Amino acid sequence: MTADPAPAYRCSGASRALGEPLEGTASTVRAFLLVEAPGPWGVDAVPDSRLPDEVKERLLSLERHNRVRPLLVRRPGRSAAGPVRVFAAYVHTDRPWTQSALLDDVTGVLDLELEGLGDGRSPGLPAWDQPLFAVCTHGRHDACCAERGRPLCAALAEAAPEHTWEVSHMGGDRFAGNVLVLPDGLYYGRLEPEDAAGFAARHLSGRLDLDHLRGRCAYPFFAQAAEVYLRRHLDIDTTAPFALVGLHRHATRSDAVFEVDGERWRVRVHTDLGERRQLTCRAAAGSVGQSHRLVAITRA
Repeated sequence: MTADPAPAYRCSGASRALGEPLEGTASTVRAFLLVEAPGPWGVDAVPDSRLPDEVKERLLSLERHNRVRPLLVRRPGRSAAGPVRVFAAYVHTDRPWTQSALLDDVTGVLDLELEGLGDGRSPGLPAWDQPLFAVCTHGRHDACCAERGRPLCAALAEAAPEHTWEVSHMGGDRFAGNVLVLPDGLYYGRLEPEDAAGFAARHLSGRLDLDHLRGRCAYPFFAQAAEVYLRRHLDIDTTAPFALVGLHRHATRSDAVFEVDGERWRVRVHTDLGERRQLTCRAAAGSVGQSHRLVAITRA
């Protein structure tokens, strides 16, 4: 009688079992370009996609040289080929914005003025005034993103169909289900299908879900955590960012100073490096992840 095979390793389950904090784990990005690609995505979304080679090279060049993060998106259910929706978003500002266009063909990306997007320059597309909920479902990159992301995406699409998209790898597979909210540049983690309706309702009314917020990706990691701690302290959950007026690093301790309603607050955060371990389902070797904890909140 043969023994049952050992269950497959799942990074999101391991992270939950360790009680790994969510705060301060968002990717650090200031500008995004989302390109609709309804077909299957490979392990590395852009290089392994079915996009034309010249489009792949343009997207990868924007990432290498212009500080623009390219992501592939598709409507839940893998919609058929047709006109291609693109979104350009700039989040490194107190007034983040998203613009969008519908292209006849994906090669239309080659004609867009995108080199200045990483510096906040508009590509001249029509404004997109509604929030985007981009749910990572990139299972070829990490199994957790499929197993946890797809049910979450289906539930979120039912609650907010006009706002919900599937998105390729966005960072932090071990925190699946992950959602990126644009234009605010907010990363969320460990959302479940039963959270979807309430999450959508909160964001569409201009409020954050502080229990699942990983961070605002325009900030460095410790400042992402500091904002979450301060919001909980002040009981403020509006989506508009606080004014970040100071950043100070002191080895493993860092200070972020925010101005809120004319008053300045200093949030001190301690950053720890955890033990080397497998951080993603596909990882062949161990890595070290950061975690943060609150030291103090004082009036500055």
